[in-house]
Amino acid sequence: MPRLLRDIPEQPGKQELIANPQRCRFILVFDREGCSPALFKEMWQKHHISCMTYRKHPGEDWPKEWFAKHDVTMPNGETVTMELAEMGSLVGSGKDAMWMREVRKLTESGHQTSLISTVYEFAHTQPGARMFGRWCRENFFRYMMEHFAIDLLQEYGTDNLPDTERVVNPAWRELDRSRNSIRNKLRHRRARFAEMTMHPEPDDNVAKYEKWITKKAELLEQIEQYESEPDSLKMKLKEEPKHITWEELDEKDKFFRLLPGRKRLMDTVKMISYRAETAMAGLLKKPTVDMAAARRLLQDLYVTEADILPRPEENLLLVRVHNASRPAANTALEQLFDELNAAQVCYPGTDMRMFYEHMSKGCG
Repeated sequence: MPRLLRDIPEQPGKQELIANPQRCRFILVFDREGCSPALFKEMWQKHHISCMTYRKHPGEDWPKEWFAKHDVTMPNGETVTMELAEMGSLVGSGKDAMWMREVRKLTESGHQTSLISTVYEFAHTQPGARMFGRWCRENFFRYMMEHFAIDLLQEYGTDNLPDTERVVNPAWRELDRSRNSIRNKLRHRRARFAEMTMHPEPDDNVAKYEKWITKKAELLEQIEQYESEPDSLKMKLKEEPKHITWEELDEKDKFFRLLPGRKRLMDTVKMISYRAETAMAGLLKKPTVDMAAARRLLQDLYVTEADILPRPEENLLLVRVHNASRPAANTALEQLFDELNAAQVCYPGTDMRMFYEHMSKGCG
């Protein structure tokens, strides 16, 4: 947190926070696993940092008449219609209890998705767009893996973990795996036993009937056996710590981590590339070209051949791009070239201004 407080740009100053008590320095958005009223309260009261996440136990559904339709602008610029409702909620208990904003989204199936936040300054549609549009972040990582290979192994060197690093206890993991296995076996046998009870063999065929009785008795015996085992495993799980330090691991269970330096550098380069592509896609986006289509145009452009023609006497570096296969694509890219040319960007290390054009056009 000290690093975020130091490094995040454009944070409001002390006087701004005093003048507007609802304003925050920045907003932390995370999954419901991080839902903690104590954390929310500490972040807001000590640092004026807002937090936002899904609510773990939202309770009963709100009346449907509380919901109203809103046109919400998503982070990628797309406008969608959501049925939203808002109400103040006391979250937590005891000294950790805190009044927060609760926003719920009503889906077409009637399900209500709830988020809580200490984002007090903005209309409820804004945090709703960012949280309920969480698929944007999931799509980001999927897109990065597909097109920028963010999951590619960049380093083969290894490093020891700190002795104080907390890891999952292998003994606890094995007990938990055994318990889940027994539960699955018990569930399967109960279902099979119920099916045999509902569809018994007729007693006029003695051989089939006796085979059915024997099979049912075996299932019942297995069910009784499996029903007793989870209780003992549950006691062992309580006695076994879920997490231990890396130092406490047996030598056979110890593992190493990849050296992080090169991967961090490559991931940073890839994310910068993604952000640059996103910014360029925004320039191409229009009513007839959505964000997905704009990205496809750019991906085709990146692999299109181009001639680089230096003109030192004019301080110009002409980039003449070969034509696309479709006239509509050429038209869309011309608009992008106009924007890039208007920026008058110089090639790094030179005074030569970069100028983009299609092969079919002459340099103006």
